[in-house]
Amino acid sequence: MSALDLIVRGGTVVAPDGARRADVGIAGGRIAAIAPELDGGAGEELDARGLHVLPGAVDAHVHFNDPGRTDYEGFEAGTRAAAAGGTTTVVDMPLNALPPTIDAAAFDRKRAVVERSALVDVALWGGLVPGNVDRLGELAARGVVGFKAFMTATGMPEFAMADDLTLYEGMRVAARLRLPVAVHAESEAITAGLADRARREGRTAMRDYLRSRPAIAEVEAIARALLLAEETRCALHVVHVSTGRGVALVAEARARGIDATCETCPHYLVLDEDDAERLGAVAKCSPPLRAGAEREALWAALDDIAFVASDHSPSPPELKRSDDAFANWGGIAGVQALLGALVDAGHHARGLALERIAELAAAGAAQRLRLPGKGRIEPGADADLALVDLAGTTEVTPASLHHRHTHSAWVGRTFRGRIVRTLVRGRTVVADGRVVAPPAGRVVTPHATEES
Repeated sequence: MSALDLIVRGGTVVAPDGARRADVGIAGGRIAAIAPELDGGAGEELDARGLHVLPGAVDAHVHFNDPGRTDYEGFEAGTRAAAAGGTTTVVDMPLNALPPTIDAAAFDRKRAVVERSALVDVALWGGLVPGNVDRLGELAARGVVGFKAFMTATGMPEFAMADDLTLYEGMRVAARLRLPVAVHAESEAITAGLADRARREGRTAMRDYLRSRPAIAEVEAIARALLLAEETRCALHVVHVSTGRGVALVAEARARGIDATCETCPHYLVLDEDDAERLGAVAKCSPPLRAGAEREALWAALDDIAFVASDHSPSPPELKRSDDAFANWGGIAGVQALLGALVDAGHHARGLALERIAELAAAGAAQRLRLPGKGRIEPGADADLALVDLAGTTEVTPASLHHRHTHSAWVGRTFRGRIVRTLVRGRTVVADGRVVAPPAGRVVTPHATEES
């Protein structure tokens, strides 16, 4: 065996073929060997006895608002929070940056920011908006993982909702480029109409906001997106599904040959509408938190969910302070909670095997978005690791959070399990909750695509 830079010794390694006690040998930022007792030494050794070694999480849905809106987040703060939570790769959404990532020039600007400020590796979604269908090819050439479109108003004037014609024509181009289209699936006609009525009648509490975005708004939009994907033969990914019926629609479509997947988020698996009312604006999101029965339906449908992502969508505190629930920013800050929430609510509370946790937090997203070397602990993969103490606990407090603004729906909770150390390509970036390395994240692009 060639010389190793690092050996992670004695941990329980959660690999695709099972969890077992083993050493992990790392060379050149990649996993070189996995064996019960690796012979020889290395430039460095880490003692992982008593810990579980999981693949670093791949959070395929974050809004870091950079460049242009770093008063909301930014890659420096956002990736620090990701790493503190055991995430080693994030995939940033296109809409919140200025300019939004809807052409090659905007991609280049965002890439430059990533390369100077990110602590973890970053992949980028491109945007699909009215008027930019002819720019999708240049975004694909730059290396986007796919194209994000909104079927409802975005709240960002620079990134308009995609009408059905834009979706149809964009999906035709995306199919030729062999890249997926990801949709925020809520019916604008239903949600905007109900919201306008509630506000006219003076009903502006959190419960009124929740009622303005009923489950049928999500279900109808998913069905429409699937119809367009089937017609165009485009790969479709439905983001942040909040209903069991939504997951079922995607599963049924996949069974009849449509290349369709969906994700959900930790907040839909753990929180419910009562939490939204209790917590207030920090728990406002769209789709909204649902009834407890809907949360249980998501757990029951977990086999049909490709992966779990945080949908980290932060804002300055002043955008969460209105007495009018409709006026508050709609997004939950959760990038640091992704892996911790899954270990707590999935493994400890519901007995999910750690191999399944690893699929939901890492491998599923890496596979769907074709991110080379990511999401799995196996020889040849990037040495992206999260060392986890399952017997420990994590108290989520404002002081423990690394993102720019420390208000979050997760504050006040205690997760069973503690992220002890996070390694990105074999380099420790966070240890015991402290950032211990400078930014050295890279932009990750999917495996090459070819036009048919």
